[in-house]
This record gives sequence, structure tokens and C-alpha cells, in this order.
Amino acid sequence: MIDLDDGDAAGQQVAPVWAVFADLMSGLLGAFVLILLGVLVAQMDLVASLQAEVEKRQIEEKRRMALEQALAVPLASGRVTLNDGRIGISGSVLFPVNSDQLRPEGRQLLRSLVHPLRVYLGERNEMLMVSGFTDDKRIQEGNQRFADNLELSAQRALTVTRALIEEGMASSQVFAAAFGAEQPVASNASESGRALNRRVEMAPVPRSAGPKSAGAPKRP
Repeated sequence: MIDLDDGDAAGQQVAPVWAVFADLMSGLLGAFVLILLGVLVAQMDLVASLQAEVEKRQIEEKRRMALEQALAVPLASGRVTLNDGRIGISGSVLFPVNSDQLRPEGRQLLRSLVHPLRVYLGERNEMLMVSGFTDDKRIQEGNQRFADNLELSAQRALTVTRALIEEGMASSQVFAAAFGAEQPVASNASESGRALNRRVEMAPVPRSAGPKSAGAPKRP
């Protein structure tokens, strides 16, 4: 007789080893597939994010070029600047020191901006935010009109806003904001720097970012 008990026992011992190995390989393959899927999803998200950023930059560049074209004449005069979609006018062009009374040449400059801005805003259904800024020097003692720089910047922004409306801008297209000495564009350590900080800026904004959500202090 041939005894097969030893062979059967060996087969029984080998079979579980292969089964465990097969299960291990299946698990590794599944993990690899999951990792690969995760990498692919991450890459797709990255590509989509990059495409969205490129499209956003293209839209911003088109808006900048359109605004620059609309304001070609005032920009050529050198009294108006355009930086990142913000139209800047020196405070000395518009107002005497510590005053919110428009100079005649300041009103004339604002008058030249109304038509191109009105057309630009109307084509895009946007609004114009008029922002007032000052330097960091305190209001001179004895000035009964303004308690501080914030109030001065607010009144200047309102003066410009009203002037634009008087010159033909629709009141629904423009609103005022005040920043006082916040957000300087130059150092307040020198007179030349302070002169740059005394300014009015105008920026087209979506209607959803109008007076209720512009995030800036405003005056009635």
C-alpha cells in the first residue's frame, strides 16, 4: 500500500500559503488602484483650478484694457492714473488742503470722466465706488468742519460722488466710501508721500459689491 497521508498534509499546508499570497496581492492591487484614482482626481482638480485662474486673469485683463481705452483722454492728461482697475486722482487736483470744496479744475476733470465711465458701467451693469483717502496728519485745531481724517475723507468722497451725479452720472451707478488714513500708497514720513496719500479713487465694482457689501466705512 502507498501512504498518501504525508502528501495530502503537505498540499494542505501549501494551499493556505498561496491563498494568503493571492489575498495580499489583491489587497495591494486594490490599494494601488485607489491611490491612482486619488492622484487622477487631484490632478483633474488642479487642472480645473488652473483653468479657472487663467480665465479669471483673462477677464480682469480685458476689463483693465476696456477701462483704459474708455479713459484714454483723461489718462493722457496725466491728472488721472489707472492702477489695478482703480482710477486715482490726486487730492490737490480736486481740493484745497483740509477742504471738501471742489476746485474749478477738479470739477472740470470729473466732468470729463462722466461720459466714458457711464458707458463703461452701463455695458457691464456695474457700479462706481468713490473712495476718499487722507494722509496721517491730524486735522488742524480750530477746524470746525471735520472731527478727524475719516470724516474729511468721507466728505470728499461724497463731494466727488455728488459732482459726478450733477454732471450726468446716474445716482444708481455710484456710491461713496471713506478710508481716512488707511491704505496709504506711500510713506507719510515725507510731504511728497503724504501728498500721494491725499487722494480720491474710483473703482468699478459688481452691483453685488455695492454700498451694503463693499466692506468700507461710509457716510450718509
